[in-house]
Amino acid sequence: MKKLIFLILLLTCGFSKAQETSDSLAYKKRVLENTEVDFLASYYTQDGNNAAVSGGIGTEELTDGTSTIVVSIPLNADDVLTVDAGISAYTSASSSNVNPFDGGKDANPFQASSGASSSDLWTNLMGSYSHSSDDRNRIWALHGSMSTEYDYFSLGFGGSYTMLFNEKNTELTVKANAYFDSWKRLYPYELRPFLSGGQGLSASLFNTHTITGNADYQPLFSELTEKKRNSYSAGLALSQVFTKNMQGSLLLDVVQQQGLLSTPFQRVYFADVADSYIDEFQLADDIERLPDSRFKIAVGGRLNYYLNEIVVLRGFYRYYTDNWGITSHTASLEVPIKIGSKFTLYPSYRYYNQTAADYFAPYETHLSTESYYTSDYDLSTFNASQYGFGLTYTDIFTGFRLWKLGLKSIDLRYNYYERNTGLTANIILFGVKFVAD
Repeated sequence: MKKLIFLILLLTCGFSKAQETSDSLAYKKRVLENTEVDFLASYYTQDGNNAAVSGGIGTEELTDGTSTIVVSIPLNADDVLTVDAGISAYTSASSSNVNPFDGGKDANPFQASSGASSSDLWTNLMGSYSHSSDDRNRIWALHGSMSTEYDYFSLGFGGSYTMLFNEKNTELTVKANAYFDSWKRLYPYELRPFLSGGQGLSASLFNTHTITGNADYQPLFSELTEKKRNSYSAGLALSQVFTKNMQGSLLLDVVQQQGLLSTPFQRVYFADVADSYIDEFQLADDIERLPDSRFKIAVGGRLNYYLNEIVVLRGFYRYYTDNWGITSHTASLEVPIKIGSKFTLYPSYRYYNQTAADYFAPYETHLSTESYYTSDYDLSTFNASQYGFGLTYTDIFTGFRLWKLGLKSIDLRYNYYERNTGLTANIILFGVKFVAD
């Protein structure tokens, strides 16, 4: 009888433990409770007078509109599939001057041409899959992407692995990505007759337009042999909750690029070559030429401090350097201010400065004897400031309904950007998040 009672107790305990485990698994918190849909849009404008397309002089006027939809779908309690699709349309006075002679007016680097190169369409599609362990202390993710525009195509692949420990107060993430890009080599229009097999000065362009200055135009131009660019990156992020009011993180990213790293349609003008013009546009002496490899490393950190239930301080700093001679510092501060239960204001400021690449020089400063050269002011010495302001509306109860979607948040932000080189830009960002039933 004692053995029978003992056996019954043992089976009962085992059943209870199994039931407890089953219930625990049945009711574990899902990584994502419902499908979420984000609609994002941005509008960007810029202006300046250091266009790389025209050798460091000329208009940098550009406008760009982008729309994106992001759908996150919970496949089960542990797995989430995310699909991100975007399209961007731009018009650019700068890139229109890839062919400045097709607008029906006198060519001028400070005015836009109306040809085909004045606008373009960029499309992007990305999918990602993430899996979380039962205890939510391990997360791994994979993603793939594809993007294309008129002269460019890119495929990307990557993944990450995240570990949480110390009662989820410490988080470590490692990630790796690879991108395989291909260029359609689009050269400045006046250089195309000098490609192998071209007609040179007897081409129709020079028969229908008069060359002034040095009429014996003979550019130092040869076709690029490379049209692919591969980029490989790895990153490490360590986040730590220090106190109930303070959280910080350390970030490390390294990137190795190989292949065509210069832009084929960006002109360069030499100080030791006589100038040739059609109308008011100076004909290129050559295109931008840069090394076929580049190594980048960036180290940074974030520190967030919760002052009270109204104000939070979010600080960021990053140091960057590469083997082209550029070093840079980025510092930013954002101060979310909660207004009531549903609205938050986001004033922010960002400062950036960098040294010039070894291969940069302004308009007509390079010499034709150099191996590498560019007049792209993105690679120059400059400092920049960005002033931002945003407003977010959040409703965790999704009271407003649109069909089967509940409105979770609305986000509107504006940023003004300026460089000491004269470039200015305005950026408007808008986002709406819905949660499906």
